[in-house]
Amino acid sequence: MRILLAGATGAVGTPLTRALLESGHEVVALTRCRGGAPPGTAELVGDALDRDRLLAAVRGMTAGAVIHQLTALKKAPMRHRDLAATNRLRTEGTANLLAAARALGARRFVTQSNLFGYGYGNLGEHVHTETDTFGQGGYGRFDQHIAALRSTEQQTFHAEGIAGVALRYGAFYGARGDHTIEMLKQGKLPVPQGGPISFIHVEDAAAATVAALEHGRGGEAYNIVDNEPAPWRDFFRTAAAHLGAPPPKSLPGWVLRPIPLLHAVMTGSYRLSNAKAAAELGWMPSMPTFREGIAAIRA
Repeated sequence: MRILLAGATGAVGTPLTRALLESGHEVVALTRCRGGAPPGTAELVGDALDRDRLLAAVRGMTAGAVIHQLTALKKAPMRHRDLAATNRLRTEGTANLLAAARALGARRFVTQSNLFGYGYGNLGEHVHTETDTFGQGGYGRFDQHIAALRSTEQQTFHAEGIAGVALRYGAFYGARGDHTIEMLKQGKLPVPQGGPISFIHVEDAAAATVAALEHGRGGEAYNIVDNEPAPWRDFFRTAAAHLGAPPPKSLPGWVLRPIPLLHAVMTGSYRLSNAKAAAELGWMPSMPTFREGIAAIRA
């Protein structure tokens, strides 16, 4: 199948491009700059936030599917403003990519969502499934980020003539060039106390995305997480031990309160189930917990 992939060079897009090619798909990479497409892909120069330019770029082309993996994050967001551009990509960008999908004659659309659509902060011990409320406000300034996730999902589910699937990824790790690994090696990454969060290695996220493209049901969302939620403190302590780095220093969670987004992400509680993805997509993480994933990073 020919696929237009927006975000081919991102944290998930990089392994996803490779996984799609290995599965026999033809990948057309959307890039804003000529020469920016990964090896093995065809290049399409356009901007997901410039509707006219994007539609002009796809004129005369065909594709069976469009995958939306665009963010504007060079590193983990710490403040609300750090997500502003990504929120636009999830609202305006989704609308424009769906317009491109219709122009291409695509019948499938897969969009990137994530676990924070279930809420921010301490969500308790409940293990969230796709039947739980998603995209509901009530979290103050965090509502703008939740609304953007709700927008990309709802636009995708209700696109006429297109089977749209949303993937609610866990917290990513394992991307090449992750600056947190270098900080950990240098002993510059203190870790606060906090509840567990559902993780996903980027290679497993890519594999799940291919499975969703090929087997996902239109109008459905899937939690893409590993099997064991864990606190960030456990994650980084294990990573340090594997890397031969000094154990990260501990911080009380309240220290991060002046940085509300970082505080919510690092100290909140986010437990998700991957049972639906396993049952309907035939996918399970090759790295069932962060321990196997960290070992793979070291290798």
